[in-house]
Amino acid sequence: MDKNIRYAGFWIRFFASFLDTLFLALPIGIVIYFLSDGHWFDFAQYQHNIELAMSGNTHALDKQPTTSLGWEFLFEASVLLVSMIFWREWRGATPGKKFVHIKVVDAKSFSDIDNKQALTRSIGYIPSTLLFGLGFLLIAFRKDKRSLHDLLADTAVIYEDEA
Repeated sequence: MDKNIRYAGFWIRFFASFLDTLFLALPIGIVIYFLSDGHWFDFAQYQHNIELAMSGNTHALDKQPTTSLGWEFLFEASVLLVSMIFWREWRGATPGKKFVHIKVVDAKSFSDIDNKQALTRSIGYIPSTLLFGLGFLLIAFRKDKRSLHDLLADTAVIYEDEA
């Protein structure tokens, strides 16, 4: 491990991810929802379930909202494409990462990631999440602060001023 490199830890990455959700995924989600004319997911059923739960009804989750997989795929693909554009144009940073001065780099050379790494890293979020979030928790226990999706894509997240 290079002593001049400062790896970004769990909480700074969590905060950057939260900002990306607000400034990237949420606006894309709103656009996709309106493009779908409300057919992406059944928002009325979500509201109904919340009302039932708030009233103490134990059957609040008996009926789940329907979701259109086509619109969901379009949303996921749009977020991936926009993220890859940011990684390419902002040298490894999305708006949230840029705000907190961290970026994604190749784990060995600390240079910009390529499209294959960006795609692998994005797809790697799926197992990181599906394993009860354990893929993300690796960040807290590794010296190089790499998550499962970083390991799969051979990437690392470092502070901008380091590479």
